[in-house]
Amino acid sequence: MTGALYMLPVAFGERRTVEDAPATTEQACEIFIEVEGQPEKIPLETYVTGVVAAEMPVSFKKEALKAQAIAARTYALKSTNYGKIAIAPTVARQVFYNKEQRKENWTSNFPGNEKKIVEAINETKGQVLLYNNELITAMFHSTSNGKTESAYGFSGNDVPYLQSVASNTDQSSPKFAAMKEWTLAEWNALWPVKWQANDFNRVQFFLNDSGRVERMQLGKNIWSGREVRTLLGIASTDFKISYNSTAGKVLVSTKGYGHGVGMSQYGADAMASDGKTAAEILHYYYQDIEIKKIDACLK
Repeated sequence: MTGALYMLPVAFGERRTVEDAPATTEQACEIFIEVEGQPEKIPLETYVTGVVAAEMPVSFKKEALKAQAIAARTYALKSTNYGKIAIAPTVARQVFYNKEQRKENWTSNFPGNEKKIVEAINETKGQVLLYNNELITAMFHSTSNGKTESAYGFSGNDVPYLQSVASNTDQSSPKFAAMKEWTLAEWNALWPVKWQANDFNRVQFFLNDSGRVERMQLGKNIWSGREVRTLLGIASTDFKISYNSTAGKVLVSTKGYGHGVGMSQYGADAMASDGKTAAEILHYYYQDIEIKKIDACLK
């Protein structure tokens, strides 16, 4: 994957502090993650290995992979309440590849790729992101449009550590720009209203502070940018729509890949290539957070 839509969990307000966790013996404290579709629960660090392998290109710099590992570990623990709730291995949560899938994907490169990923996980073992001593919702995406999206811009919920920041290096991502096209008939088959050729000249776009479409209006019909993105299956909510009457084609161009909130993966790799550490990357994309190692008994 990269750049999938991570929904802000319903449990945003269900905060849990580090002090809340019960203390038990070390032997009984390993956290296991239940992944939907997997036959057995998976040790946390093994799960994080499978997420990083699925969510970030293995060619990325190790510091970017380490940043991804910490974000993925945090997201998993927050979403599952420390392993008490199952998590789907999908783009709506976190994609996960087990060892068999990794071998199939990497073929002869498996030993070297696996070693690189495992090192990133081992070097960050147990590290999570906290805000006010609580796990954050560590959203991440493939490629921004040059600025990350704030949680408020995405969902209407202001989250102090998910603010918009510049991520200009994302323009070098192969996923930065994209174009899709439809015939007018194909286009109209997607919408609850029928578009005429002149409608493309009168449709209105209202942008938010990060340059993404907050809402789109055609006459009395209003759609949010996220609704349009889902309906059209396009890469981001930074989009432009035009109609080529000569070719009879509707064209939609996009910038960025994913919802844009939190850490940009391609931005993280660019920062790593510039010598930044995983900690510096994470502090840049998530504001006023702390990186701490959890006690294995915190669950």
